[in-house]
Amino acid sequence: MTSVAALAPWLGGALLASGVLVGASRRRELVVRWCAWAVGVPVVTAAFWWGRPGIALLAAFVAVVAVWEFGALTRLPPADRVVLAAGVTGLIVAAVSMPDQLWRVGAVGACALVAVPLLAGDAEDGLRRLGTGLLGLVWLGVLAGLAPLGALGLAMFAAVSIADVVAYFAGPRLGGPRLSPLSPAKRWSGTLCGAGAGLAVLALLSAWSWPAAAAVAVGGPVGDLVESLVKRGAGVKDSGQWLAGAGGLLDRIDSLVGALAVVMILG
Repeated sequence: MTSVAALAPWLGGALLASGVLVGASRRRELVVRWCAWAVGVPVVTAAFWWGRPGIALLAAFVAVVAVWEFGALTRLPPADRVVLAAGVTGLIVAAVSMPDQLWRVGAVGACALVAVPLLAGDAEDGLRRLGTGLLGLVWLGVLAGLAPLGALGLAMFAAVSIADVVAYFAGPRLGGPRLSPLSPAKRWSGTLCGAGAGLAVLALLSAWSWPAAAAVAVGGPVGDLVESLVKRGAGVKDSGQWLAGAGGLLDRIDSLVGALAVVMILG
């Protein structure tokens, strides 16, 4: 497995090459998206370079923002969002500092989410709040697996990002059957091309393994569909509007979360 220091030049080179291509295209929406990547990639790389503390801080920040977006999509009250954010953050801290207590911390978070609607006496909407909160804890709690992966986590971030970009461009051009009614714009052709590109990135970065390959090729698209399911239920296209050219943060990490879940199960 390669190190973060060895990955950094590849990421910088990919960012530079994509910038040249985006600039040549003169498409404003692509330029805006590239600018967001130009800010995000160095920040993510620096966090991984720092090691587990840096990755944990990055994961905790991402988790809190993602929880708030998830709560907005599912109409969770502020109290539920605060408890959910604390539960996911607790899992991230436990994964770094006391991994043998991870399940206990998760159980405490689940009990806290149960307690919120119970203490509020919410007979009308309590069951939905409870189910939604537990879904968020399981789904976004997967971010706790990022820090222990170290450089492999950064390689997977690069691989699923490239896979998403390739799928985005290849699907509409190649056409063919739709991937799922949950996401009508996505095609099997684009998903397969994206998976191939993601696997090539893993090989190029010396991060290839069967768990990582399954995570990128299968977990990434599944993670994207999970977020599509949530957004369909909420009747919205994007999880937010604050991230330039990319909607919300959930829209950017959905594939990574799915990939992390698979590599944690298989790895």
